[in-house]
Amino acid sequence: MSQDAAHTPKAAQPPAPPATPPTGGGPESQRGQSLGRASALMASGTMVSRVLGMVRAALLVVVIGGTGLSADAFSVANTLPNQINLLVAGGMLGAVLVPQIVKAAGRPDGGEDYVNRLLTLSLIVMAVTTAVGLAAAPLLVGLFSNAKDPAAIRLAVTFAYLCLPQIFFYGLYTLLGNVLNARGRFTAFMWAPVLANVVSIIGLLIFTFSGYPRQAAPGDWSSGMIWLLAGTMTLSIVVQAIFLVIPLRRSGFRYRPRFGFRGAGLRSASGVALWSFAAVAVGQLGFIVTSRVLTRASDLAERDRIVAAGKASYDNAFLLFMLPHSLITVSLTTALFVRLATAAQHGNTRAVVADLNRGLRMPAPLTVPISLAGVLFAPLVVKLFFQQDQGTTDAIAGVLVAMLLGVLPFGWLYLINRVYYAFEDGRTPFYFQVLVTAVATGFNLYAFTVPVTQTGIWVGIGQTVSNAVGALLGFLALRRKLGLLGLSRTIRMHVRLVLASAVALALGWLALAWIPSSWTDSVLGAAAVLLVLGPAYLVLAWGLGHLMRVREVDDLLAPVTRRLPRVGTPRNE
Repeated sequence: MSQDAAHTPKAAQPPAPPATPPTGGGPESQRGQSLGRASALMASGTMVSRVLGMVRAALLVVVIGGTGLSADAFSVANTLPNQINLLVAGGMLGAVLVPQIVKAAGRPDGGEDYVNRLLTLSLIVMAVTTAVGLAAAPLLVGLFSNAKDPAAIRLAVTFAYLCLPQIFFYGLYTLLGNVLNARGRFTAFMWAPVLANVVSIIGLLIFTFSGYPRQAAPGDWSSGMIWLLAGTMTLSIVVQAIFLVIPLRRSGFRYRPRFGFRGAGLRSASGVALWSFAAVAVGQLGFIVTSRVLTRASDLAERDRIVAAGKASYDNAFLLFMLPHSLITVSLTTALFVRLATAAQHGNTRAVVADLNRGLRMPAPLTVPISLAGVLFAPLVVKLFFQQDQGTTDAIAGVLVAMLLGVLPFGWLYLINRVYYAFEDGRTPFYFQVLVTAVATGFNLYAFTVPVTQTGIWVGIGQTVSNAVGALLGFLALRRKLGLLGLSRTIRMHVRLVLASAVALALGWLALAWIPSSWTDSVLGAAAVLLVLGPAYLVLAWGLGHLMRVREVDDLLAPVTRRLPRVGTPRNE
């Protein structure tokens, strides 16, 4: 994040304008390049964070295992703060702050009083929520876990008491990060998780080399083991939140607690927040079913002494699934959201439609090949990152393949919701969420009836199908709201990329079939195969996309192709 060190205003300044104006003022390619640069800055932080996150996840599997009751106990406990934060900070604030701060910037004080009151109210809500969560820890564990083993339940509750304070600091991170985003400063929000991962990795390394038993049964965990594992996880979230205070102060913002919320102009924010809260609440109700289905699968697998994907396996698969979404789609949409909010405030639907299509097209050269690549490379990726036996690897990989096929609709629905939030409409995304949750829950309930070795796969399929249905409904709803969306070019581009990726996938499958299975059974072998076939697959998919005249592929590769000598052009010596 660039900032003039000499410029230290005494009061909060209005939010910085978007990286590129949403209307007029230059060709589309220039606007796309500026948006791409903003996205690249965020993606770089997200990339480092995700790489470290994978290191953290791999070490966590070493410590607690990839399947089993202890792994699920920690997974449930460490997931609770995330779920509650999504419900409160994510639902009520994440979609609300940016449009509201952009809107408040037009006030005589630049929105300073409004933002301070909004932050004060939000911090009070987060503090109360954290206290209630701690008091209800046993009930929350019982709600999200279907395990029957008493030792596993006790272990999960103990972990929960140490993990639930994360709620406040997750909320603080969301609050400060959205204020930075609204001021046009995106980078720190994406780099703060790097520090969190470093802290948690240090804790896991201390655990690994401390002499404590690894992958211990639920009844074998000592208080020192529990405090070291859960305590460092919570400390990492504290560091992540506090770090954002530094760039926020450098941006010129000075938080001053302001009470007296009536008449402060928070009514419009509260309306969107309540609908956002309701949407996340519906999603959380669905996730309770997901969590109980998966913990039941682990419980039955433990009883029958077989390996099956449970809650911890789902978490590991979801972590890998989120890599392309967070690196590509979220980084782009975060930069796009300020533009969308500004255009929406001015009633410029043409600019909104243009940015919607830009948000759909720009990530596609990466997300389309990655989505299909999971079918071929998922077992190798799981083997590389988690270094588990073949049974655990196959369990995680099965869930991952089902999820990766849904990378595109997951990202589409994410962007569609941001368009509605830019118009301060939280009601419509709520309806989308109801539909998505209903479809996913139907698949989850079906997963109750299948053999436990297939449970996780059906949960992943449900996620993919539900987001596809939600995205389709979202496009139809946007058509009614904004008029013609001009999606014909976007659809043609996606079809061409799918065909190009499918051909590359088929050739990659043939190449992989010639490789002895003994090579891919080891971590080094899996890494070697991925290093060769992975880039070859992408290059082939992009090459075919170029031949099919997919402009976005050329834009993606332009920084490289510009440096290559052209055929027939003499090189300057």
